[in-house]
Amino acid sequence: MKPSILQYLAFFLSFAFGGSTTAHMPYQDVLASFRKLPLEGHFSFHDVSTVAWDFGNLSSFMPAVVLHPGSVDDIATTVRHVFLKGEQSMLTVAARGHGHSLQGQCQAAGGIVIKMESLPAARIKVRSGASPYVDASGGELWINVLHETFKYGLAPKSWTDYLHLTIGGTLSNAGVSGQTFRHGPQISNVKELEIVTGRGDIVTCSHEQNSDLFHAALGGLGQFGIITRARIALEPAPKMVRWIRVLYSDFTSFTEDQEMLISAVRTFDYIEGFVIINRTGILNNWRSSFNPQDPVWASQFKTDGTVLFCLEMTKNYNPEEVDNMEQEVNNLLYQLRYIPPSLFHTDVTYIEFLDRVHSSEVKLRAKGMWEVPHPWLNLMIPKSSIHTFAREVFGKILKDSNNGPILLYPVNKSRWDNRTSVVIPDEEVFYLVGFLPSAPSSSGPHSVEQTMNLNNQIIEFSDKAGIRVKQYLPKYNSELEWKDHFEARWETFVRRKNAYDPLAILAPGQGIFQKASLPLSS
Repeated sequence: MKPSILQYLAFFLSFAFGGSTTAHMPYQDVLASFRKLPLEGHFSFHDVSTVAWDFGNLSSFMPAVVLHPGSVDDIATTVRHVFLKGEQSMLTVAARGHGHSLQGQCQAAGGIVIKMESLPAARIKVRSGASPYVDASGGELWINVLHETFKYGLAPKSWTDYLHLTIGGTLSNAGVSGQTFRHGPQISNVKELEIVTGRGDIVTCSHEQNSDLFHAALGGLGQFGIITRARIALEPAPKMVRWIRVLYSDFTSFTEDQEMLISAVRTFDYIEGFVIINRTGILNNWRSSFNPQDPVWASQFKTDGTVLFCLEMTKNYNPEEVDNMEQEVNNLLYQLRYIPPSLFHTDVTYIEFLDRVHSSEVKLRAKGMWEVPHPWLNLMIPKSSIHTFAREVFGKILKDSNNGPILLYPVNKSRWDNRTSVVIPDEEVFYLVGFLPSAPSSSGPHSVEQTMNLNNQIIEFSDKAGIRVKQYLPKYNSELEWKDHFEARWETFVRRKNAYDPLAILAPGQGIFQKASLPLSS
């Protein structure tokens, strides 16, 4: 069986990244060594281009081989095979979930990509009782976990805005959404992990057992192991959600109201904010899904040519609790300083709300607008700097928000576990700010080049202003930048890398460590 042109491209790419695929071993022999591995699943040697892309659509690196694992043992066998080739081998391994990374993080140039969704759909196991939890594969989608746990009247506590992502993917970053202020990110709600390390070992770990690996893998950007199973804490799931949106024209009122809500004992169950720059017809767009509190007043409200701020909130309830829910919602709304005509709300099922982004995905796919470049920028900004940041960015650097949403909402640092690998600002309250544009055109204001230029302007301004920004879903181009990102935690990060992936085999697309050039100290 002759290798395809794409395979030869992958082979030569491996030289570009610093050396031959395996020292002194011909390419055909490298491929043959994988064919001999005893697997329950299989390797693909020809149809590899489908994993040489991701949601960001900003980079594409061809692997040599794709593993479709039939079991966790297949993953361990493959990683161990690469590890035993030693430090002279340039082969690397990337675990790919739903491919929702932004800048090639789930790719492996000239290496092996593991399709985590190919793991057999082992039954999602739900345990109810006093401390309920669910066990699920690292390649399982969160939407499937939701549907299964909901059968037991339960659900995970913390979510991402988009549920068609794998468990292993979000736990390797953090997993954030409007519930983070209360429950912390998804990585703060994990009881146990099963991990395949960079040595090919299968390790079960938790807060009590192999705790260093457990905390390293959570938010670890895939650097210490491949998450093959996770045990996630659950809580009683409501049946319904009151979904509310209001607008602000004053940034101070907008942020102070959010900060008040996330610190209150009795508050909403989900709180997120959005920035709207120079967009028309906002309230008319809402009418397709929401009901205005005062239709006449809402119809007279104009939003053209201004910077506005949307506060989005939900209150969970069951049908028999609707009266109490409405009283609580009214009491909370009474304390807020939003523009009165902008109050809109609707009632949807809990699952409909959590899976809300998927309906937008379906519409965008139908228009051919889903698989376009997504030059996103996700930042974490200390509360003390958010006003300085907003004054310069909203309306000055960014003149409109027509090519994608801008998220801005606060969370509580105390809900994050500082033993994990994720890096956050050093203030009790900090803001998650997400610029989520699409770049469908090759030139002009919504092109990749122009959007990336705006992203760079935002970062440059933050640096010059002394704002201690931390990137979420980070991607840097040099070790110096990574050291600056991790600061005092860099030494711990390197120590853990040496312990669990000493040959820098895993997650090469993240760009933190180069194969066979892992620093031995900070």
